[in-house]
Amino acid sequence: MSGQADHADAPGRQNGEAQISLPLQEAVRIPAGPVTLAGDLEVPAGGTGVVLFAHGSGSSRHSPRNRFVGRVLREAGNGTLLFDLLTREEEAADALSGHLRFNIGFLADRLVAATQWLSLHPVASRFPVGYFGSSTGGAAALAAAAALGPRIEAVVSRGGRPDLAMEALPRVTAATLLIVGERDKVVLELNRRAFERIKGEKDLAIVPGATHLFEEPGTLEQVARSAARWFQRHWKRIPGGRQAV
Repeated sequence: MSGQADHADAPGRQNGEAQISLPLQEAVRIPAGPVTLAGDLEVPAGGTGVVLFAHGSGSSRHSPRNRFVGRVLREAGNGTLLFDLLTREEEAADALSGHLRFNIGFLADRLVAATQWLSLHPVASRFPVGYFGSSTGGAAALAAAAALGPRIEAVVSRGGRPDLAMEALPRVTAATLLIVGERDKVVLELNRRAFERIKGEKDLAIVPGATHLFEEPGTLEQVARSAARWFQRHWKRIPGGRQAV
């Protein structure tokens, strides 16, 4: 699958409407300006929304932590799209220069491009959309949510750097959950400052005993389950005309 042309001829469309066929599991290619980004799209049977992941610097869609969180989200009924924010060539260049990892506007644009691609998918386009961001990906998720307004219904940031998107925070309309480790002192203070800038529905969850990477036993599971509850609680529309609980 490689962008919009694939969707035009994709099975599952009848009389211009997408037929929901779940579970869905696809390796996808997402057009983003002059490049194409690799991703993995999964929506479980009975899925109620799709969460796009924005990984942190030096990571990818293969991040074991995000893979774990993604599995927990799917078990709770959420679809997931894990994709690479950078191409292999960009990753190699950034490893030497570091010019992209903190370029939040650039990363947010990539997330917006993936969201636009998802809106054309013959099946996944029927679902509400949320973001899960880690580290600098948390800032990118919030900046993209500010740009897209009500199209994004919920955002969860894990050990994120929302301070890198300070100017965008007052424009975020999505319900936002900031999750930070208790022992991640510097990032916790940055999140507290950023939290005050968010005007919409929000919460700040501090995970006891956790450091930045949530490597302590049980802490990443706590993050994943909190995120799953947040998304399930804030989906406003789900396929079939039902309202999310």
